[in-house]
Amino acid sequence: MTPGRLEVDHGLRARLLEAGAAIAWRPAARAPRRTKGRSARIAHLHDEEARIETWGSESDGGVEVESGPVGALVLLLEVDRRGPPTSLEPRSAGDDPAFPAGAIRATWGRAPSAGALALHDLVELARYALR
Repeated sequence: MTPGRLEVDHGLRARLLEAGAAIAWRPAARAPRRTKGRSARIAHLHDEEARIETWGSESDGGVEVESGPVGALVLLLEVDRRGPPTSLEPRSAGDDPAFPAGAIRATWGRAPSAGALALHDLVELARYALR
């Protein structure tokens, strides 16, 4: 994968970028027990919402999204912008009160995780956010 570009069909990438431009954003309530430096927003698209948390810098930080099509879409847009993450991993439902249905976490600049997801799986989940 070339940094700043998803390795997907050109037409699919265009559709993902178009859907990303249609996302409506609003602030999210701060979750309890969060470390300083994390920011949280809600992404809204086609009657679906996803909590998105970010921290750190572009090259040494991360993004955690609510599991689901809108969260996956937001994460793919970050991959397109930043390049491939060092680590991409699922988080189980119930692990974090801020993400009761589970989450997907991507980090850049850190050691890879053991329970990694394939980027292809994220693309397939994000397809459900497209119309």
